[in-house]
Amino acid sequence: MKKRALLTGVTGQDGPYLTRLLLSKGYKVFGTFRRVSTPNFWRLQALGVLDKITLIPADMCDMSALLEAIKISEPDEIYNLAAQSYVGASFDQPLYTADVDGMGSVRILEIIRHLNKDIKFYQASTSELYGDNATGSQNEKTPFMPSSPYAVSKLYSYHITKVYREAYGLFATNGILFNHESPLRGLEFVTRKITNAVAKIKLGLQKNLSLGNIYSKRDWGYAPEYVEAMWRIVQHKEPDDFVIATNETHSVKEFVETAFKLAGMNWEEYVKIDAMLKRPKDVNYLRGDYTKVSEVLGWRPKIKFKELVSIMVKADLERWEKHLKGETFPWDAQNFPHNIEILKRKKK
Repeated sequence: MKKRALLTGVTGQDGPYLTRLLLSKGYKVFGTFRRVSTPNFWRLQALGVLDKITLIPADMCDMSALLEAIKISEPDEIYNLAAQSYVGASFDQPLYTADVDGMGSVRILEIIRHLNKDIKFYQASTSELYGDNATGSQNEKTPFMPSSPYAVSKLYSYHITKVYREAYGLFATNGILFNHESPLRGLEFVTRKITNAVAKIKLGLQKNLSLGNIYSKRDWGYAPEYVEAMWRIVQHKEPDDFVIATNETHSVKEFVETAFKLAGMNWEEYVKIDAMLKRPKDVNYLRGDYTKVSEVLGWRPKIKFKELVSIMVKADLERWEKHLKGETFPWDAQNFPHNIEILKRKKK
């Protein structure tokens, strides 16, 4: 009998990659999505998995909708990927972020506790929990010092997951994932903002790129590899918490330099610093330590920094080149107003 999995937030970056992985392993996959005026299924379409899953409308703030989704899907495993995942926006929408990223997880855990305690639960945690508290590396024992409403909300979910595991015996796990990127990353995130701008500048569609703090450092990995770590965490014989990272750290400036260099350009000719783009409170340094997940689950990253940047730059160049040739394909550029005039252009 096929295993059944429910993925909340299936339309985000990680959902489609995890969907593809689970389908390859013979799962029946269900995914929740928020009803919005403009459907956001382009990632699932890009990976060719949209017609292979069952979509269920549900909001993380709506307990009854989540209950209905779990009753419909009857999952063996639930991967809670849904979140207001943009750190900058959490300062503008702290209450909404707290409700979705914090209370959303406990709603699911309560349903599991009352409906079916055999359901395995994965909580998508984040390196933002550590805040700006270290210059070394962060592992499962490093103290948390969240520095944003997003991180504080995720910290609640991290701890409540452990509470339900210890108090009720649920198979409830946390994956503390450091930054992980891919061509499916949203344009509102700095990595994709950079690679998309590099592609447009290279093709004469944009003149410059405005950024905020380019000196903050992050541990950047490759999203398709990280979703395999999620799956391995849930397959482990005992529920536990794991850091998923690359053991490297690189600055936003390094990301910019590498991206422009890969496209044959000098970043200093195009990048402008805009103080308005800086967060009220930022995390300046993160570097994970994946020793535990390597030793216990046998997972380790293969794609490192430069190759990751190359994959993203290449993907955005290909997208804009396809657009200029008049090809149609699933992507997110049309969702952003500043691209409207550019999208009207076609190669003569």
